[in-house]
Amino acid sequence: MKMLVYNFREFDEGKYFYDITKSYGIEAEYTTQTPTADTAFLAKGYECINVITTKIDRPVLEKLKEYGVKYVTTRTIGYDHIDVKAAKELGIRVSNIAYSPDTVAEYTVMMMLMAKRKMKRIMERAVIQDYTLKGIIGSEINKSVVGVIGTGRIGETVIRDLSGFGCKILAYDLYEKESVKKYAAYTDLDKLLQESDIITLHMPANESNYHMIDKNAIEKMKKGVLIINTARGALINSNDLIEEIECGKVGGAALDVVEKELGLYYNDLRSEVLDNRELAILKSFPNVVVTPHMAFYTEEAIHDMVVNSVESYVRFAKNEENPFEV
Repeated sequence: MKMLVYNFREFDEGKYFYDITKSYGIEAEYTTQTPTADTAFLAKGYECINVITTKIDRPVLEKLKEYGVKYVTTRTIGYDHIDVKAAKELGIRVSNIAYSPDTVAEYTVMMMLMAKRKMKRIMERAVIQDYTLKGIIGSEINKSVVGVIGTGRIGETVIRDLSGFGCKILAYDLYEKESVKKYAAYTDLDKLLQESDIITLHMPANESNYHMIDKNAIEKMKKGVLIINTARGALINSNDLIEEIECGKVGGAALDVVEKELGLYYNDLRSEVLDNRELAILKSFPNVVVTPHMAFYTEEAIHDMVVNSVESYVRFAKNEENPFEV
């Protein structure tokens, strides 16, 4: 078994990759480079490549196939950065991974609390020793109605965690779960949008939910609503969100993901002009918290991401049933 790991990070992934590949007898090579059509040659002779959230489109896949790659495993839950349709047409199989939902769920609740308590403004003032109170009064989450869109593993965990605050929780999902009903009331999407003080998103991005939070959806929401997104940036129309924040309809947002983030996050771009005007505007608002896709980032999650991505390839190589294959 031979595997090439792209975008390798020695400082947090190394110890896990070295141990797991050795235990399975995998011949592994590591590169900090990103998989592109120009760097695909690095994968020559390797049956599998291991990637993160970097764009793997048809031209890249065609090059990888040319160099003998048969399997792409991404050490991420989301796989919308990979053209799965093209991969299947080229005979390349693709898998994602899973890790504990607690990592993103806990981060989501933290983001809610930061938005409710105006923490961005408090921290910015503290840096310049401005300890005044005007404009930073918060509100309590236990008095809020929280709408959770998507009740998969992460959404359900967010609901469970929120139940300890005593807030009313509404939930929406195409597939209702009995375990969720212990803490939340399922409702239709319009009612959730209309009645929630906080709305948090927890689903993968696909064609059916692209820009599900747009001007029309926001018009149904309460004035002053807070919007939280630790899922995928494509779920929100950034321009519409900006307009609704500027007019005061949206009271604030906490965003760990944004549109067009591929190629930005996890790189040192301090001297670069970024091709993402919407991100610059959102970051400028005092009532918007933006973090660089960090909700997943815990020691436990990194372990699971590495181990599960490698074990997925092992299952492929041994022709075993693989729950991670997409």
